[in-house]
Amino acid sequence: MTTMKKILLFLPLLILSACSGGGDKGLDIHSEDDLAGLTLSTTAGSYYQAKFEQRGDVKMFLTNSESDAVQAVRQGLADVYVSDEVMLTAADQQRLGMRQAFRGDECFDVAFVIKKGNNELARQMNAFIASLPLDSITEHWIHGGPAVAEPPYVIKPGAKPLRCVCCVNLSPVCFMGDGSEWQGIDADVLRRFAHSQGRPFEMNFQEVSAGVIAIQTGLADVLSGFLFVTDERKKSMDFTMPYYRCHPGYFVADKSSSGAMSQIERWKMNLLTENRWRLITDGLVETIIITIFSILLGTALGAGVCACRRSKRKWLRKFADVYSDFINGIPTLVLLLIMFYVVLASSGLSATVVAIITFALCLASSTGNIFDSAISSVPIGQTEAGLSLGFTPLKTFTGIVFPQALQKGLPLYIGECVSLLKSTSIVGYISIADLTRASDLIRSRTFDALIPLLIVTILYFLLAWLLSKTLSLLVTKKQ
Repeated sequence: MTTMKKILLFLPLLILSACSGGGDKGLDIHSEDDLAGLTLSTTAGSYYQAKFEQRGDVKMFLTNSESDAVQAVRQGLADVYVSDEVMLTAADQQRLGMRQAFRGDECFDVAFVIKKGNNELARQMNAFIASLPLDSITEHWIHGGPAVAEPPYVIKPGAKPLRCVCCVNLSPVCFMGDGSEWQGIDADVLRRFAHSQGRPFEMNFQEVSAGVIAIQTGLADVLSGFLFVTDERKKSMDFTMPYYRCHPGYFVADKSSSGAMSQIERWKMNLLTENRWRLITDGLVETIIITIFSILLGTALGAGVCACRRSKRKWLRKFADVYSDFINGIPTLVLLLIMFYVVLASSGLSATVVAIITFALCLASSTGNIFDSAISSVPIGQTEAGLSLGFTPLKTFTGIVFPQALQKGLPLYIGECVSLLKSTSIVGYISIADLTRASDLIRSRTFDALIPLLIVTILYFLLAWLLSKTLSLLVTKKQ
């Protein structure tokens, strides 16, 4: 990278630091009193948001993930990143050009969240946590101490897995290592507990809000992520006994750090380290599966909607109108959450199947209208001519009307299919590891936004281009 590019890249940070008056190591702050007039970045819905929003002399920069909050400081959008002190290890601070300015005086109990009223699970987990060598486990993950061997276990045949959700993907709390294996303090404790009960262990990564919904609806058993035990949270959820005590950490940019990486090292870190390329390939497959089956099912349902619109029965036409208005009036994300957490919550269907059904319902509404408009655009004289020549109504439609309607409706239909492909980027909200979620997982581990997002952007573009060309070729061959 040339000197000019480096200057342009770090110009916002340099300007911010100059305005803040820091020294060679950036902002010189030692307590919360020194935060006056600064901008703090933290995750939305966290304890730190609730705490500092009450101060009129501090500005908040809220993000959806810890990695984005860190990037806000690195890019000069915020002055200080505040989170649990363990969220940025010494190695990460060196690599990212940041440092811990000071540690907060507060000390919070950290515990796992379970559904309110699930006393049996709480009793089992509390007894197990009390028996663990917690000091050795945390020492291993935080300071690199010796690993604690897991006792022998036997998974009971037919045992239900312990379904866990973690709202962070960071070392040493809980992170996906080697492309598929969850590691860290939370994963270590929960895996041991599941195995002690003879149950398989499952872990998914979700935002806190989605994780809370999963707990409350019974779609997950345990929510983790170094969650503080507060009186407000106790009103809507139960906590296990604490397994760690954590202080807040306040991190700032360190201009004296020499942790810059070469481009080759950045690509290796994002793709090769911990086999993170597998997240991309697995996410690509998941996205393709959801897209293809949603298009197939949605097209079939769309034909049904079209048939209802053209029916002689008034109630069928009314049903088609109400269905289209209902689907068009609800954001796809909201519909997906309703289908997963409410309508099909007790169906036992996988998240992938629920996503396919949801996107198919959305596609059916738009394609039904497209099919109806395309057929209506064919002059009625074409149908009358076919019937006058002795063709049956079905033969007239398939041989005369349909080919003409297809030519007029195809561009719009392809556009809707491509839009469906892009809409699948929201399935991470129901714990599906698609392309977008793969990017989130990588970014939350590497704190590098450019490379994961660049890869995913290129892949989405290629998928959209291939989908458009494939649909056009298939229709051309059929003609």
